Amino acid sequence: MKKINLSQASKLTSPNPVTLICTQKEDGSTNLATVSWWTILSFHPQMVGFAMSKKSYTGERVRATRSVVITVPGSELSDITMKCGMTSGRNTDKVADNRIEMMPLGGSSIRIPKHSRIAIHCRLKEHHEVGDHILYICDVQQVFGDAEVEALFSWNGYAEVAPAVKG
Repeated sequence: MKKINLSQASKLTSPNPVTLICTQKEDGSTNLATVSWWTILSFHPQMVGFAMSKKSYTGERVRATRSVVITVPGSELSDITMKCGMTSGRNTDKVADNRIEMMPLGGSSIRIPKHSRIAIHCRLKEHHEVGDHILYICDVQQVFGDAEVEALFSWNGYAEVAPAVKG
């Protein structure tokens, strides 16, 4: 083994889960942000966590509304998943600009992309600064899933997205 940095190590852990974090904008529309780190924190009570840059508009919306839906995008969303991570929703309507077909989620006013494998509706419990990111710890309100949708994963240190293939 040779000494490497954390960024290089992220390439060696591929594939990694990728999500589209859905939040509600001030005008009621949905903002989407690509996040490649989330995890289940607890089954009893049900809790999840994810981290985002301190400068993230999506993070601002999570803190303001205390509501978020974490979705695992399906392979039909591979083109837009990376695009949603490259621009800020602060001055852009990513849903309209990328012609993303959205659908309602029971029990939430936040809409989600059609062709999502999983949707986890959460309420923000707490958040903590962790270096250049903020860690969001959320109580799970509801979980929805569609096993027929093929999930996307991030590859090559989060540089691309594609389905995983069992070997």
